[in-house]
Amino acid sequence: MKNTFLIYLSLILLMGTKTYAQKQEVPLLDREIFFGNPEIAGGQLSPDGKFISFLKEYNGTLNIWVKKFDEPFEKAKPLTDNERPIGGYFWTYDGKYILYVKDNKGDENFNVYAVDPMAEVKEGVPEAKNLTPLKDVRIQIYQVSRNQPNIMMVGINDRDKAWHDLYKVDIATGERTLIFENNNRITGWNFDWDEKPRLAYRTNDKGHSEIMRVDGDNEFTKIYETNLKESAYVSGWNKDNSRFYLVSNKGDVDLSTLYLMDPQTKATEKVESDPKNKVDFGGVFIDDNTRELLYTSYTYDKRERLWKNKKWEKLFKHLEKQFKGREVGFSSFTKDYKQMLISVSGDKYAPEVYYYNSDTKKLIHQYTPKPKLKENEQYLTEMKPVTYKSSDGLEIPGYLTIPKNKEAKNLPLVVLVHGGPKGPRDYWGYNSYVQMLANRGYAVLQPNFRASGGYGKSFLNAGNKEWGKLMQDDITYGVKYLINEGIADQSKVAIMGGSYGGYATLAGLAFTPDLYTCGVDIVGPSNLFTLLESIPPYWESFRKSLYEMTGDPETEEGKKLIEEASPLFHVDKMKKPLLIIQGANDPRVKQAESDQIVVALRDADKEVEYLLADDEGHGFRKPTNNMAMWVATEKFLAKHLGGRYQEGGSDEVMKRLGEITVDVSKVTYTPKEEVATDKSFAFATTDINEGEYDYDVTIEVQGKKIPMTTHRSVKKEGEFTTITDKANSPMGEVMDKLYVKDMKPVKREINQAGQTFLMTFTDENVEIEMMGRKFNIPVDGAVLCADIGLDLFLARLPLTDGYETVFVSPDLMTQKMKQLKVSVKEKKDDKLTVVQVTNLDNPKEIIEFTINMEDKMSVQDTRISPQMGNAKITFVLKQDN
Repeated sequence: MKNTFLIYLSLILLMGTKTYAQKQEVPLLDREIFFGNPEIAGGQLSPDGKFISFLKEYNGTLNIWVKKFDEPFEKAKPLTDNERPIGGYFWTYDGKYILYVKDNKGDENFNVYAVDPMAEVKEGVPEAKNLTPLKDVRIQIYQVSRNQPNIMMVGINDRDKAWHDLYKVDIATGERTLIFENNNRITGWNFDWDEKPRLAYRTNDKGHSEIMRVDGDNEFTKIYETNLKESAYVSGWNKDNSRFYLVSNKGDVDLSTLYLMDPQTKATEKVESDPKNKVDFGGVFIDDNTRELLYTSYTYDKRERLWKNKKWEKLFKHLEKQFKGREVGFSSFTKDYKQMLISVSGDKYAPEVYYYNSDTKKLIHQYTPKPKLKENEQYLTEMKPVTYKSSDGLEIPGYLTIPKNKEAKNLPLVVLVHGGPKGPRDYWGYNSYVQMLANRGYAVLQPNFRASGGYGKSFLNAGNKEWGKLMQDDITYGVKYLINEGIADQSKVAIMGGSYGGYATLAGLAFTPDLYTCGVDIVGPSNLFTLLESIPPYWESFRKSLYEMTGDPETEEGKKLIEEASPLFHVDKMKKPLLIIQGANDPRVKQAESDQIVVALRDADKEVEYLLADDEGHGFRKPTNNMAMWVATEKFLAKHLGGRYQEGGSDEVMKRLGEITVDVSKVTYTPKEEVATDKSFAFATTDINEGEYDYDVTIEVQGKKIPMTTHRSVKKEGEFTTITDKANSPMGEVMDKLYVKDMKPVKREINQAGQTFLMTFTDENVEIEMMGRKFNIPVDGAVLCADIGLDLFLARLPLTDGYETVFVSPDLMTQKMKQLKVSVKEKKDDKLTVVQVTNLDNPKEIIEFTINMEDKMSVQDTRISPQMGNAKITFVLKQDN
């Protein structure tokens, strides 16, 4: 009897313990754990293994540090002091330099910098050398030499914003040598084991991609071509440089496949494709020393490797056994491949980094990027693969995450939509957004909708011209699936995402207004017309592919598709609360995309909140901005979905949140003004006086003032009046000469850094000759040149109060005509009149002239240039002229 009682009592205690465990509440984790700076991240071994570099906070921002490998991390010294987090960096092959890229406040105009990791300084950081000190350019790194570690091959688009020239850069001196002037629509280069440029990528006029064999200086032979629905790229060379590895889905191939191709004969040999016949070819790993292919990989729900080398396979499987349930990856190697850094991560595990030596078999923990996340690892939750059918029966893969210790039943849901849209996809693994949302009590669905990459050509192209239609259905039907399964509470569903995911958020609220409770749009386009009009010049090679995805705005059919798919034109259907988050310097999805829909929603009395960071681009990278964004986001979601949220934040974060929170009642958006261009000018006088003039020039940009001088010469040369401007700039001497006849521009010559650009003006078009090619820009109306002698023309117009006129001017950067509006702003006295010239295509671009009406020329003009980071450039006529 006594034993029976004890057994009974034990059972009660066990049942009680089990019930308590099931009901145990997961603590509300500080958002700092998810989104604060890692203590250490991005570790890289020096080529000889004697040093390790890494990213660590310095002055509040992730910067590069270095230490001897056998020293503690506390002994490390900082190498950089950037205001924005450094996204990536690498060592040169001789270990003399560390290279990294940096842009300006998120504008994605990257320069390449070099810093000496061995430099000794008494305080602060060593001086970093800008190897490409050019403004408003986007550098592309094609190759850093292994054979000549001091040499780097880069692309620079200073001469033509749309296309990059090939340069050789000496890392020690910064000397740049032009190797190839790109007049051929080249988009990239491939170098063989001997580091010779053997292949070039090209985009033709149809938008098709070509692989060209390099036969000599400016001599190319096309050996492979893919259309807008196909893709191909080179993934290395075989041992003797006779053939290259080609990954392609050309023709009737659906899942991309690995081939070997002979560049001389064009013959291809299939190497392999997915043995499961489910996904695209993933990647190759080649030993740079032996030139041996070590493994290929494929990503299903998780990544799998197919090993070609038994020794490496044994090494990898040994490592996998140490970290069951997690993914093991190689993040850094020494030059001999014997020492390496191993990354270890998983869906519910904090990432960690280990050192491994293949000779000694030593496995040594190096660092945990976020120790507090590791301490709270038991509260992270599992990410599970899920599939469901869309409206047309297409099977959609994705991932579902259920909050820790919650039953998958009647939960508030956040649909987290990835960007792209064509090519990127979501992956299994640790995701800070997902775990943060799950910790706040939300189930999270990550749909890999059609157009996501990795699932074959048919799946990829199934998204073409389906923005807001079948692509949106793929997301919608994921929500319906979870509601029908009883997992999601249909009254508490949010949609959230960045870039295309931001678009999908807007589209979800516009096209399925009853499905969602609220939405969070991060840098999402609202108007596909303005999105396509404002793409960066260096996306020119990608333009046709964009049109293939969205519709061609130059055709009536395309215009109809774009209007139907643009949420801005369906604001009347939107009725649920929306939080919009935008970076002011975003070069892809410009601020106007958010401004215009904020204005439209506000004016329609719809609920909208707006965050705008003046120091961010396509997404938030600064920790304080990111934390402020999440303070607003989790409070917004809690308000509408009923989840948990963390009150407030640090003083710095809350101050920043106040700074980036926009009063929506004050947001303005001025669409491009549809104004007819005047056909001609009514000049009051047609004489331009000869003379020599000097100007003081001040460029104010990024908090700096740069002084310069320029000289203008006006002469009679035969039947022409010529206006010549000369200036010394960091690019060398610039000479710009305009030929004028009967107050009309006839010809323009620009000489800069050894390059010559020619313009010839007729009544029908402006012919431009640059980089070895000629093209015409059609003319519709009166033409002047906004960049040279404009004040001399304006001064001869009847500049009375209220006077306005509109003309066009050729823009070398966009290779289009820009429409400019002239208006009299103020008459200071009898002599001085202030005239404003505004670019109607970009109203932030403004020139203000103070014109002396007696001398018929400007005494001062001020230009605001958005292309130069809103630089202010002031020209003042010297008094002794």
